[in-house]
Formats: sequence, C-alpha cells, structure tokens
Amino acid sequence: MSRAPRSAGRGASSARSGGGKPAPPPRKRPPKRGDSGGAAAGAETTAPGVRKVAVTANEAGQRIDNFLLKRLPGVPKSHVYRLLRSGQVRVDGGRVKPERKLEPGEEVRIPPVRTADRDAPVRAPDAVLNRLREAIVYEDADYLAICKPAGLAAHGGTGVAYGVIEAARGWDKYPFLELAHRLDRDTSGVLLLAKSRPALLRAQRAFRDGLAQKRYFALLVGRLQGGAREVDAALVKSRLQGGERYVEIDDEDGKPSRSRFVPQAHYRDATLCEVEIFSGRTHQIRVHALALGHAVAGDRKYGLRDEQKTLRDKGLRRMFLHSHFLQLPADGDFARLTVSSPMTEELRDFLAELGPGR
Repeated sequence: MSRAPRSAGRGASSARSGGGKPAPPPRKRPPKRGDSGGAAAGAETTAPGVRKVAVTANEAGQRIDNFLLKRLPGVPKSHVYRLLRSGQVRVDGGRVKPERKLEPGEEVRIPPVRTADRDAPVRAPDAVLNRLREAIVYEDADYLAICKPAGLAAHGGTGVAYGVIEAARGWDKYPFLELAHRLDRDTSGVLLLAKSRPALLRAQRAFRDGLAQKRYFALLVGRLQGGAREVDAALVKSRLQGGERYVEIDDEDGKPSRSRFVPQAHYRDATLCEVEIFSGRTHQIRVHALALGHAVAGDRKYGLRDEQKTLRDKGLRRMFLHSHFLQLPADGDFARLTVSSPMTEELRDFLAELGPGR
C-alpha cells in the first residue's frame, strides 16, 4: 500500500528558494507484503490487472490448477497450465507446480487473463430451482443428495447454460457446494453434492479407490438369458466426426471397467436389471450393456433405432437408466453414508404399460 500523501504545508516548505525548480514529488515505494495486515480469507485485491486471492478454509487441500480453473471461467486448461509453467501464477510469492495443494491463508497471485463474465452468472429458471428442491432425497451437515431428473445435466458446459450444481447454488443457501460425482444427462437418480471441502475430498476418495457402492436400475432391450452377468471390459473415449463424444471397448488403451448385471424381472421385449458398477467410467453401463447384446432401452446413442421401436411405441420417451443406491464407507470422522432414490413414477408407469414377459 502506498504512503499517504504528504501535507500541503510540508510539501511547500521543501521547494527550493529563490525561484529555483521545485523539488520533485516523493517517489512512491512499492507495496510490501503484510502492509494491509493480510487479505481477508477469500478476498481479492482491487488493483487493476493482477489479483491476489487468499485461500479460504474450504479451498484448503485443493490443487492450484483446479483452484485456477474455478477462478478463471472460460479460460482453456492449456492456458492455465501455461500460466503455471511460466511462473505468472505464484503462491506466497513462489512458483508452484500444478499438483501443489493449497493451505488456508496462503496468497495466490493471478495475472490478468480474459475470462467469461463473472458479473452475470447464469441462473436457472425458478421452475427448475423449485423442482430440484422437491427432488432432495437426503441432507445432513455434510451432504445434499438430489434425485436428478433425466434430461438435466449435472453441471453446465459447452452448449449447456446450467445444470444441477448451478441451480442448487442459485438457492443462495450454502456457502460451499460442489458435485461429489456425476451422472449422464439422460440418467436420473441419486446425485451427491458436498457442502464442505473435507466432505468433498472424502467422497472423491471413496469413488477413486473403488469403495463407493453404486447401483442402478436399467431396462435392457430383449430377454437377457441366465442369471447375473458380469462385464469386465476396458473403455476408452473417442470423438466422432462433428465432435460428438463416443465410448467404446478397447482392451489395449482403455481404462479398466467392470459392471455386474442382475436380472430382476422380464417384461415384454425387455429385461429389468439391477446394475452395480465397480468403476465410474463415462457411459459405462450403456456400453457394457451393448457388450451383452442388449442395449439400454431408450438409448439413442448406442441403441439401434429399429430394435427399440416397440418400446417407443409403448411410450418410452427417455433412457431407462436410474441411479437408485449410493453408499460411502465410514472414513475418519465421517460415518457411513447411505442414500437411495426409488424408481421414478414415469419409469414405473412405463413398466406397467409394457406388461410382463412370457
């Protein structure tokens, strides 16, 4: 912080006598660390260009790259990593690597970067906010669980103005709220949100280490013969011409993925299964179901249009995939967490319309 300007009287007395040139104004000293007694947690400096942000307790333990990606909406990841490599981003005055984890009270220097307009955040319509309030299936001091409707994304992104997380933040009720995991846009069911960073990290550990139990209801096209079937097939993401994302089995380059399909009931032209997944890959159940020769009913990406015609004619207007059970094991001060969400009414009504198989 610069010195306060000198008084007019003192400044006048420092001029040379006899009509000489006036003494130059005193030079401003550069700001020193700690002049303001330290920034308040989470506060941002108002100096133009460079920002200095103090790490809050809820941001402690977060990697600096993820911290920046959240603070710099719309900035490509490649540019964020370039800022880190070049030393333009500093923590307490020092250069850092992308994996460096932050501590509460540390000061992060963020250089001037053109970002998306932070002053005009997208707010979901009131109808969506109210619908999600009614979809809350569990809440405690650490977590909020919502039965996500099919067709609503978990989060906003390219071409998607808002998702569940943006809508929930629009309630202006929680100082911290982050997605603990994700569901496909066309999948309904349990979606867990964390209300603190420790709760978020606990959930992420459980998902990363394969300790979370995740079960879904999936209606498969056709009659799945026999009992429980397990699919252990590595998956890899690719992009079709035009940029559409597509996932396929690739045992050489794919990531390990395992799913267990347990038939629950047979319906006309379809089989209802409970599916437990032991990994959390994008489109995992949909691609593994296809590997069994039975696409998920209503799946427009991986299912064949002709083989699903009977189900469409019966009134199926969405993909029949619903996350109905999630459990996280006890971890430190966190007790075991169990959340369930029954099959939605629209899916139950469709099964009733479909009728039992022969």
